[in-house]
Amino acid sequence: MDLAYIPSPSTGVINLGPIPLRGYAFCIIIGVFVAVWFGNKRWIARGGRAGTVADIAVWAVPFGLVGGRLYHVITDYQLYFSDGENWVDAFKIWQGGLGIWGAIALGAVGAWIGCRRRGIPLPAWADALAPGIAIAQAFGRWGNWFNQELYGKPTDLPWALKISEGPNRVAGTYHPTFLYESLWCVGVALLVIWADRRFKLGHGRAFALYVAAYCTGRAWIEYMRVDEAHHILGLRLNVWTAIIMFVLAVTYIVISAKVRPGREEVVEPGAAEDVEGIEPAAPDADAAADTDRDGDAVGDAQAPDAEAPDTEAPEKNGTAEAAKNA
Repeated sequence: MDLAYIPSPSTGVINLGPIPLRGYAFCIIIGVFVAVWFGNKRWIARGGRAGTVADIAVWAVPFGLVGGRLYHVITDYQLYFSDGENWVDAFKIWQGGLGIWGAIALGAVGAWIGCRRRGIPLPAWADALAPGIAIAQAFGRWGNWFNQELYGKPTDLPWALKISEGPNRVAGTYHPTFLYESLWCVGVALLVIWADRRFKLGHGRAFALYVAAYCTGRAWIEYMRVDEAHHILGLRLNVWTAIIMFVLAVTYIVISAKVRPGREEVVEPGAAEDVEGIEPAAPDADAAADTDRDGDAVGDAQAPDAEAPDTEAPEKNGTAEAAKNA
């Protein structure tokens, strides 16, 4: 008898009349908003303009969704194009199935277009977004909980995930790999924030650190999963992808630190001038109005007259000489 476990929702969708609210989509949307909000704060702190992150996200997010879905469909094509399957299901993104590797790859293309249009460096923008992306993934993984998918091996641990009987799944308690990855992503975000403050990471190294740290966790979490996947030399495809991406990220950090040390001084041309160009409100008029009410304005108004005798001295001297001559 199971004494404790994490229950799964009986359904992943709530219908408000004709409008379906799907838990999977809801988690992704929350993650995107949090990533943009947090990325905007980091971008402003780096010297960029408010709103730039959101403007570029308009390009990056749609590209990322398409890329994530393409990666999933290509690597799990048997779910949609084998005998007895309906290829139309490949477009039903709300049923789950977004590959983070494809989302990051094609999302980067969209971000590059947005950055190019704004005239800002993509690596700097990616550094600002890095921890926000990890947090977005932490939220997004709970979409798998709503769909009762991507769980691990059977277990009787107190935090086991209870799965109900359904298509392509057997009722039982399993490792909640969605929860493991969600918590890991939060840790990755905290790591990137700390390292960025401690070492002043720039030129894409904060983003590369996010990639390397995420891949480290994804490799062992992926190894625990029991859902159908392609294997190469005994390892799941996504494990190999994590290993390759980890090596590339670490290599980039090492080479970039030697070639372009330090951090970008300017991340968005013209942003600093916008701040410096804001003229403060004229204090004299306001101060005069305030001091008039308090009776102190007379002294302020007469202060400039203290120097008046210097300009009028010649006239007074001349008058005195005329009197003597008379």
